[in-house]
Amino acid sequence: MAWDNQTFNSDFILLGIFNYSPTHIFLFSMLLAIFTVAFMGNTAMILLIYLDTQLHTPMYFFLSQLSLMDLMLICTTVPKMAFNSLSGSNSISVVECATQIFLYTSLLGCERFLWAVMAYDRYIAICYPLRYPNLMSPKICGLMAASSWILGSTDCIIDAVATFFFSYCGSREIDHFCDFPSLLIISCNDTLTFEEVLFYCCIIMIVFPVVIIIASYTHVIVAVIHIASGEGHRKVFATCSSHLMVVGIYGTTLFIYMRPASDRSPTQDKMVSVFYTILTPMRNPLIYSLRNKEVARAAMKVLEKGKSGQ
Repeated sequence: MAWDNQTFNSDFILLGIFNYSPTHIFLFSMLLAIFTVAFMGNTAMILLIYLDTQLHTPMYFFLSQLSLMDLMLICTTVPKMAFNSLSGSNSISVVECATQIFLYTSLLGCERFLWAVMAYDRYIAICYPLRYPNLMSPKICGLMAASSWILGSTDCIIDAVATFFFSYCGSREIDHFCDFPSLLIISCNDTLTFEEVLFYCCIIMIVFPVVIIIASYTHVIVAVIHIASGEGHRKVFATCSSHLMVVGIYGTTLFIYMRPASDRSPTQDKMVSVFYTILTPMRNPLIYSLRNKEVARAAMKVLEKGKSGQ
């Protein structure tokens, strides 16, 4: 199949989410502030986990992987959005668009599988504490993290490749940044069959992690019921609540992306995309750090070392 010259040679137009009104200038400043918090928060989490040997455990190893994914996610789209807003340039090439789609969708997929791995880790830690060092050895943790990266990237390859094979009509305008639902709207092709295939692929990619998460926390809840002490209940809740909060927020908006493009409005797509791209990377380090005494202790330890070294 030959690539359509018009598809490959023409750029897309990014409309952006801001104009030069006072309100939008304020919102743009908020976007940059959120980006800064997310960038610094995730970078700090990675460095803390790397520097503090007491955080060299499976749970924090997976948390560092999540922070790395969030860091890459926000750097995939926000810098381009900010550059276009400041420079006045609003074009993006097909290759750049396909790359953005690949990174954006793959990182979201990787996070889904990593959340399943983190749920399994908590299941082993709570239900099989004596066997935990063997069942979650560094080698096994490394393989599980690598599997999350690989499995999360499989579905997005279809999206990125399809970008080159579709023809696009009209003004080729995209609201904010390149994500696949936006391209389906401006495609000249009949995308119904492709949407159905993509829908079922997404179902498989989503159901597998969700089943693991539900099964893991079902066993955790059963184990908690048999814990007699209130202190034991509090420890388990403190360990799992942050992860459950992140997964719960994710699940409330996931259904919008799972629906066919014909059943979604552009406003819904824009809000979901902005939510995942901007707020999610900032939310995760705040939830895990503010609710975690070990992370706070590690931060204080690093700060004290910095002061003593001056």
